[in-house]
Amino acid sequence: MSDRPRTILQTLPALEGGGVERGTLEVSDEIVRRGWRSIVVSAGGRMAPDLEAGGATHITMPIGAKGPRALLCIRRLRRVLRDERVDILHARSRMPAWVSALALRGARAGERPAFVTTMHGLHSVSRYSAVMTRGDVVIAVSESVRAYIERHYPKADMSRVVVIPRGVDPEAFPRGYAPSGAWRGAFFREHPTLEGRHIVTIVGRLTRLKGHLDFLEALAHARTLGVDVAGLIVGDEDPRRRAYAQEVRARAAAVGGVVFAGHRADVREIDAISDVVVSLSTKPESFGRAALEALAMGTPVVGYDHGGVGEVLAEMLPEGRVALGDTKGAGERIASFVRERPAVRPHGRFTLRAMLDATMAMYERVAEERR
Repeated sequence: MSDRPRTILQTLPALEGGGVERGTLEVSDEIVRRGWRSIVVSAGGRMAPDLEAGGATHITMPIGAKGPRALLCIRRLRRVLRDERVDILHARSRMPAWVSALALRGARAGERPAFVTTMHGLHSVSRYSAVMTRGDVVIAVSESVRAYIERHYPKADMSRVVVIPRGVDPEAFPRGYAPSGAWRGAFFREHPTLEGRHIVTIVGRLTRLKGHLDFLEALAHARTLGVDVAGLIVGDEDPRRRAYAQEVRARAAAVGGVVFAGHRADVREIDAISDVVVSLSTKPESFGRAALEALAMGTPVVGYDHGGVGEVLAEMLPEGRVALGDTKGAGERIASFVRERPAVRPHGRFTLRAMLDATMAMYERVAEERR
């Protein structure tokens, strides 16, 4: 048996930011911490220096590009797999998964890495998306994703599907976290209309699926119940959906007392000063990391009871769940939580350590089976 360290190669479109990207870095750091080799293939981005600072190797390829540019990566990726003697090829997105699967077709006998995919989202059902169900191991990031695969992909081998929920680091999002006085002073100088009021926050880019209009309806209803709540919307406008952003801004002006903060790097601090965080996505989230981060610190969350958000709330704050589309019920729950802050349960299995341990145990098993 060779004593060389095992080599894990992860593929994803880019490293600009987001939950998939953060998960890739977290797993890469753990791979290195355990003495293995970590390689990531992507088009690069602002998170690439952090990846390399953690001891990983980054190889720049347009592996997530639509059309011929990505397909031109197949032969190059195949060479990387051979030259780097990769043990496990882990694809985290659809186009990179196609490139990865096609690169594996040309692998020589005995040199083919094991193929792992992670289904991070509830993708549109199609042949294109089906590649995410064809790994030797398929990671579902929640029970909702596992059920989605079983319901929509009858040819998928469910014995290969393992549920490994995403998780948060309790040290990064500690229970009872309080921002510094300097941060609070700067924030309320920037947004003075929020100071001294109960803050209800929604985090997410301005797209219809994130439920901003539902959020505004719930906020307005909460006020009819006698609570002085101000709305805080954190997230960029989507350049492709400016009409929707204008619709949200017009409705917010009618409701009144709503602040648009744009993209923020200090969401932890914003969650900590919020009385309630709201997650009213009209399409089920595959996991709901934003809700989990707030709950981890003890900030109550009101969310639609579907998808990953429903799963997280069921474990940590069951009373925060409301039926899909029930904005009146969401407003009532917001008012209730403002009047009497509920106790949020510990995050149990939704920790970064649990996610990393389960992922590394899976890698270990797959690598041994390959040998």
